Amino acid sequence: MAYTRQSLCHDLARLGLAPGDTVMVHASVRAVGPVFGGPDEIHHTVVDAVSPGGTMMMVTGCPDGFDDVGRGKFSAAEEAQILAHQPAFDPGATRADRSDGTLAEFFRSWPGTKYSDGVTMRIAARGARADWLTTDNVWNYPHGKGSPLEKLVAACGKVLLLGSDHDAVTLMHYAEHIADFPGKRIARYKVPLLRGGERVWLDCEEFNTSSAGCHANWPDRFFALIVDDFIARHDGTKLCARGKVGGSDAVLLDAAALVDHAMPIMVQTANGRPYFTETK
Repeated sequence: MAYTRQSLCHDLARLGLAPGDTVMVHASVRAVGPVFGGPDEIHHTVVDAVSPGGTMMMVTGCPDGFDDVGRGKFSAAEEAQILAHQPAFDPGATRADRSDGTLAEFFRSWPGTKYSDGVTMRIAARGARADWLTTDNVWNYPHGKGSPLEKLVAACGKVLLLGSDHDAVTLMHYAEHIADFPGKRIARYKVPLLRGGERVWLDCEEFNTSSAGCHANWPDRFFALIVDDFIARHDGTKLCARGKVGGSDAVLLDAAALVDHAMPIMVQTANGRPYFTETK
Protein backbone atom coordinates (compact mmCIF):
# COMPACT_ATOMS: atom_id res chain seq x y z
CA MET A 1 0.00 0.00 0.00
CA ALA A 2 1.21 3.51 -0.80
CA TYR A 3 1.76 6.29 1.72
CA THR A 4 -0.38 9.42 1.71
CA ARG A 5 0.58 13.07 1.88
CA GLN A 6 -1.14 13.24 5.24
CA SER A 7 0.73 10.26 6.67
CA LEU A 8 4.07 11.64 5.50
CA CYS A 9 3.27 15.03 7.01
CA HIS A 10 2.48 13.30 10.31
CA ASP A 11 5.83 11.48 10.15
CA LEU A 12 7.70 14.75 9.53
CA ALA A 13 5.95 16.49 12.43
CA ARG A 14 6.80 13.59 14.73
CA LEU A 15 10.43 13.87 13.60
CA GLY A 16 10.42 17.55 14.60
CA LEU A 17 10.02 19.46 11.36
CA ALA A 18 7.81 22.44 12.18
CA PRO A 19 6.15 25.51 10.66
CA GLY A 20 8.67 28.28 10.07
CA ASP A 21 11.63 25.94 9.60
CA THR A 22 14.12 26.43 6.78
CA VAL A 23 15.20 22.95 5.72
CA MET A 24 17.59 21.50 3.14
CA VAL A 25 16.34 18.13 1.92
CA HIS A 26 18.30 15.14 0.62
CA ALA A 27 15.91 12.35 -0.35
CA SER A 28 15.75 8.92 -1.88
CA VAL A 29 12.37 8.50 -3.54
CA ARG A 30 12.87 4.74 -3.51
CA ALA A 31 13.58 4.74 0.22
CA VAL A 32 10.46 6.76 1.02
CA GLY A 33 8.43 4.23 -0.95
CA PRO A 34 5.28 4.51 -3.05
CA VAL A 35 3.15 7.58 -2.41
CA PHE A 36 -0.36 8.24 -3.66
CA GLY A 37 0.06 10.93 -6.32
CA GLY A 38 3.69 10.08 -7.05
CA PRO A 39 7.04 11.57 -5.98
CA ASP A 40 5.83 15.17 -6.18
CA GLU A 41 3.80 14.50 -3.06
CA ILE A 42 7.06 14.12 -1.12
CA HIS A 43 8.22 17.68 -1.71
CA HIS A 44 4.67 18.97 -1.31
CA THR A 45 4.59 17.27 2.09
CA VAL A 46 7.82 18.91 3.24
CA VAL A 47 6.49 22.33 2.20
CA ASP A 48 3.26 21.55 4.07
CA ALA A 49 5.25 20.62 7.19
CA VAL A 50 7.19 23.92 7.31
CA SER A 51 4.22 26.12 6.42
CA PRO A 52 3.37 28.81 7.22
CA GLY A 53 6.58 30.80 7.19
CA GLY A 54 9.04 28.04 6.37
CA THR A 55 11.12 27.14 3.34
CA MET A 56 12.28 23.95 1.65
CA MET A 57 15.49 23.91 -0.37
CA MET A 58 17.31 21.24 -2.37
CA VAL A 59 20.63 21.06 -4.18
CA THR A 60 19.94 20.43 -7.86
CA GLY A 61 23.31 20.68 -9.58
CA CYS A 62 23.66 20.29 -13.34
CA PRO A 63 24.28 17.43 -15.78
CA ASP A 64 27.80 16.57 -16.98
CA GLY A 65 29.62 19.22 -18.96
CA PHE A 66 28.40 22.36 -17.23
CA ASP A 67 31.17 22.65 -14.63
CA ASP A 68 33.62 19.91 -15.61
CA VAL A 69 36.08 21.52 -18.04
CA GLY A 70 39.41 21.96 -16.25
CA ARG A 71 38.81 19.50 -13.43
CA GLY A 72 40.62 16.58 -15.09
CA LYS A 73 37.45 14.52 -15.22
CA PHE A 74 37.58 14.24 -19.01
CA SER A 75 40.38 13.82 -21.53
CA ALA A 76 41.66 16.81 -23.50
CA ALA A 77 39.75 15.58 -26.55
CA GLU A 78 36.53 15.22 -24.56
CA GLU A 79 36.98 18.68 -23.08
CA ALA A 80 37.46 20.09 -26.58
CA GLN A 81 34.14 18.56 -27.59
CA ILE A 82 32.42 20.07 -24.54
CA LEU A 83 33.91 23.50 -25.25
CA ALA A 84 32.71 23.30 -28.84
CA HIS A 85 29.21 21.94 -28.30
CA GLN A 86 27.96 22.29 -24.70
CA PRO A 87 24.96 24.64 -24.63
CA ALA A 88 24.91 27.61 -22.30
CA PHE A 89 23.51 27.02 -18.83
CA ASP A 90 19.83 28.01 -18.61
CA PRO A 91 18.70 28.52 -14.98
CA GLY A 92 15.08 27.78 -15.84
CA ALA A 93 15.54 24.83 -18.16
CA THR A 94 18.79 22.97 -17.45
CA ARG A 95 17.90 19.75 -15.68
CA ALA A 96 19.09 18.75 -12.23
CA ASP A 97 22.05 16.44 -11.83
CA ARG A 98 20.74 12.87 -11.67
CA SER A 99 23.21 12.10 -8.88
CA ASP A 100 21.27 14.51 -6.66
CA GLY A 101 18.30 12.16 -6.82
CA THR A 102 15.01 12.03 -8.69
CA LEU A 103 13.22 14.35 -6.31
CA ALA A 104 15.59 17.25 -7.06
CA GLU A 105 14.29 17.59 -10.63
CA PHE A 106 10.67 17.03 -9.58
CA PHE A 107 11.06 19.86 -7.07
CA ARG A 108 13.08 22.21 -9.31
CA SER A 109 10.61 21.99 -12.17
CA TRP A 110 7.41 22.36 -10.11
CA PRO A 111 5.58 25.63 -10.89
CA GLY A 112 6.38 28.32 -8.35
CA THR A 113 9.70 26.88 -7.22
CA LYS A 114 12.52 29.43 -7.22
CA TYR A 115 15.97 28.49 -8.47
CA SER A 116 19.42 30.05 -8.37
CA ASP A 117 21.40 30.95 -11.46
CA GLY A 118 24.57 29.26 -10.18
CA VAL A 119 25.98 26.17 -11.82
CA THR A 120 28.19 24.44 -9.23
CA MET A 121 26.19 25.40 -6.11
CA ARG A 122 22.76 25.38 -7.74
CA ILE A 123 19.69 25.14 -5.53
CA ALA A 124 15.92 25.28 -5.76
CA ALA A 125 13.70 26.59 -2.98
CA ARG A 126 10.05 27.18 -2.17
CA GLY A 127 8.58 29.14 0.71
CA ALA A 128 9.10 32.34 2.66
CA ARG A 129 12.88 32.54 2.24
CA ALA A 130 13.05 31.18 -1.31
CA ASP A 131 13.98 34.47 -2.98
CA TRP A 132 16.68 35.20 -0.39
CA LEU A 133 18.20 31.74 -0.73
CA THR A 134 18.34 31.74 -4.52
CA THR A 135 19.61 35.28 -5.26
CA ASP A 136 23.09 36.88 -5.11
CA ASN A 137 24.82 33.85 -6.60
CA VAL A 138 28.52 33.42 -5.80
CA TRP A 139 30.61 32.19 -8.75
CA ASN A 140 33.94 31.61 -7.01
CA TYR A 141 34.02 29.38 -3.93
CA PRO A 142 30.24 29.04 -4.24
CA HIS A 143 29.89 26.70 -1.24
CA GLY A 144 31.44 29.21 1.18
CA LYS A 145 30.86 32.80 2.17
CA GLY A 146 27.66 34.26 0.75
CA SER A 147 26.40 30.88 -0.44
CA PRO A 148 22.94 29.38 0.08
CA LEU A 149 24.64 27.02 2.55
CA GLU A 150 25.81 29.95 4.66
CA LYS A 151 22.29 31.38 4.47
CA LEU A 152 20.85 28.05 5.67
CA VAL A 153 23.08 28.20 8.74
CA ALA A 154 22.26 31.88 9.33
CA ALA A 155 18.54 31.04 9.22
CA CYS A 156 18.98 28.46 12.02
CA GLY A 157 18.09 25.90 9.38
CA LYS A 158 17.91 22.13 9.40
CA VAL A 159 19.05 19.28 7.17
CA LEU A 160 16.53 16.53 6.44
CA LEU A 161 17.81 13.17 5.20
CA LEU A 162 15.12 10.87 3.83
CA GLY A 163 16.88 7.56 3.27
CA SER A 164 19.71 9.38 1.49
CA ASP A 165 23.43 8.66 1.56
CA HIS A 166 25.00 10.43 4.54
CA ASP A 167 28.14 10.98 2.45
CA ALA A 168 26.15 13.29 0.17
CA VAL A 169 25.33 15.99 2.75
CA THR A 170 26.24 19.11 0.76
CA LEU A 171 26.50 21.27 3.89
CA MET A 172 29.84 19.57 4.59
CA HIS A 173 31.31 21.45 1.63
CA TYR A 174 30.46 24.68 3.46
CA ALA A 175 32.39 23.45 6.49
CA GLU A 176 35.36 22.67 4.21
CA HIS A 177 35.25 26.11 2.65
CA ILE A 178 35.18 28.10 5.90
CA ALA A 179 37.32 25.89 8.17
CA ASP A 180 40.91 27.08 8.60
CA PHE A 181 43.35 24.34 7.65
CA PRO A 182 46.31 24.08 5.26
CA GLY A 183 46.57 22.16 2.03
CA LYS A 184 43.10 22.70 0.60
CA ARG A 185 42.87 21.51 -2.97
CA ILE A 186 41.71 24.18 -5.40
CA ALA A 187 39.71 23.23 -8.49
CA ARG A 188 39.60 25.59 -11.45
CA TYR A 189 36.96 25.03 -14.09
CA LYS A 190 34.82 26.70 -16.73
CA VAL A 191 31.04 27.09 -17.00
CA PRO A 192 29.09 28.03 -20.15
CA LEU A 193 26.85 31.07 -19.70
CA LEU A 194 24.77 33.26 -22.00
CA ARG A 195 26.06 36.84 -22.09
CA GLY A 196 24.62 39.38 -24.52
CA GLY A 197 23.03 36.62 -26.53
CA GLU A 198 26.29 34.72 -26.94
CA ARG A 199 27.68 31.68 -25.15
CA VAL A 200 30.81 32.47 -23.12
CA TRP A 201 32.93 30.29 -20.82
CA LEU A 202 33.36 31.78 -17.35
CA ASP A 203 36.46 30.81 -15.37
CA CYS A 204 35.60 29.74 -11.81
CA GLU A 205 37.34 28.18 -8.83
CA GLU A 206 36.48 26.47 -5.56
CA PHE A 207 37.96 24.30 -2.87
CA ASN A 208 37.63 20.94 -4.58
CA THR A 209 34.18 19.41 -4.06
CA SER A 210 34.72 16.48 -6.41
CA SER A 211 35.25 12.89 -5.32
CA ALA A 212 38.99 13.61 -5.09
CA GLY A 213 38.23 15.59 -1.94
CA CYS A 214 39.20 18.98 -0.57
CA HIS A 215 42.27 17.57 1.19
CA ALA A 216 44.66 14.69 0.63
CA ASN A 217 44.05 13.42 4.19
CA TRP A 218 40.30 12.95 3.78
CA PRO A 219 39.43 9.26 4.36
CA ASP A 220 36.93 7.36 2.25
CA ARG A 221 33.35 8.54 2.89
CA PHE A 222 34.59 11.29 5.18
CA PHE A 223 31.31 13.22 5.18
CA ALA A 224 29.34 10.13 6.18
CA LEU A 225 31.77 9.49 9.04
CA ILE A 226 31.29 13.05 10.29
CA VAL A 227 27.50 13.00 9.95
CA ASP A 228 27.20 9.60 11.64
CA ASP A 229 29.47 10.76 14.48
CA PHE A 230 27.24 13.80 14.97
CA ILE A 231 24.15 11.60 15.01
CA ALA A 232 25.69 9.21 17.54
CA ARG A 233 26.58 12.08 19.88
CA HIS A 234 23.34 14.07 19.59
CA ASP A 235 20.56 11.60 18.78
CA GLY A 236 17.43 12.35 20.78
CA THR A 237 18.39 15.96 21.48
CA LYS A 238 17.10 19.15 19.89
CA LEU A 239 20.05 18.94 17.49
CA CYS A 240 19.23 15.54 16.00
CA ALA A 241 16.14 13.36 15.62
CA ARG A 242 15.68 10.02 13.89
CA GLY A 243 12.52 8.23 12.79
CA LYS A 244 10.57 6.87 9.87
CA VAL A 245 9.16 9.06 7.11
CA GLY A 246 7.21 6.70 4.92
CA GLY A 247 9.53 3.76 4.46
CA SER A 248 12.72 5.79 4.79
CA ASP A 249 15.09 5.99 7.72
CA ALA A 250 14.95 9.73 8.27
CA VAL A 251 17.23 12.08 10.17
CA LEU A 252 16.66 15.75 11.01
CA LEU A 253 19.84 17.67 11.89
CA ASP A 254 20.56 21.17 13.12
CA ALA A 255 22.62 22.77 10.33
CA ALA A 256 24.76 25.13 12.42
CA ALA A 257 25.55 22.47 15.00
CA LEU A 258 26.55 20.02 12.28
CA VAL A 259 28.95 22.56 10.76
CA ASP A 260 30.40 23.35 14.19
CA HIS A 261 30.93 19.62 14.74
CA ALA A 262 32.55 19.08 11.34
CA MET A 263 35.08 21.90 11.28
CA PRO A 264 37.39 20.78 14.12
CA ILE A 265 37.32 17.22 12.77
CA MET A 266 38.41 18.55 9.38
CA VAL A 267 41.13 20.72 10.92
CA GLN A 268 42.48 17.83 12.99
CA THR A 269 42.43 15.43 10.04
CA ALA A 270 44.07 17.92 7.68
CA ASN A 271 46.85 18.41 10.21
CA GLY A 272 47.72 14.71 10.16
CA ARG A 273 45.82 13.49 13.22
CA PRO A 274 43.00 11.28 11.86
CA TYR A 275 40.02 11.87 14.11
CA PHE A 276 38.23 8.62 13.46
CA THR A 277 41.31 6.45 13.86
CA GLU A 278 41.91 7.97 17.28
CA THR A 279 38.34 7.86 18.55
CA LYS A 280 36.86 4.69 17.07
